[in-house]
Amino acid sequence: MKVELPLAEVYAVLEPGPVVLLSTAQAGRANVMPMSWHCMLEFEPPQVGCVVSAANHSFAALEATGECVLNVPSAELLDRLVACGNSHGDQVDKFASFALTAVSSAQVAVPRVEECWANLECRVIDRQLVGSYNFFLLEVLQAWHDPQVTAPRTLHHRGYGRFMIAGEEVQSGSAMR
Repeated sequence: MKVELPLAEVYAVLEPGPVVLLSTAQAGRANVMPMSWHCMLEFEPPQVGCVVSAANHSFAALEATGECVLNVPSAELLDRLVACGNSHGDQVDKFASFALTAVSSAQVAVPRVEECWANLECRVIDRQLVGSYNFFLLEVLQAWHDPQVTAPRTLHHRGYGRFMIAGEEVQSGSAMR
């Protein structure tokens, strides 16, 4: 028999995808923060919607520059990911403090995180929902991945410090995209 689920826990039911490390840069200072509120919106060109709280240091940089990188870590980066989330980019150089390697991007003036298995260089293409919902629409301009990583163990936030690691991959008979 099912029981009522508190509304504050709905997030864990609909968690949209892997936690990413959102990197931004402004005035020569790079920052990185964990983010899990994002969703794919279009295949080609790839478009992603994401929510960045106005209370986060990264919000100001993304709002000002319109550029970011979505860096997709694997489970091995859990402790560094959590450390980034528990510190403030206006007070700490997270790249230096948490041993993350900043690599130049090709399309944006924001560094990629080398330790992540995939990196998506993005530009903000729509800000209509930023004022109401802190929701940015991004277009992926260039994407990178480590071809050696064929089954990444991505992290999925379940709320309150809990994560799931992506599990077994299955193949259906469908040719759906």
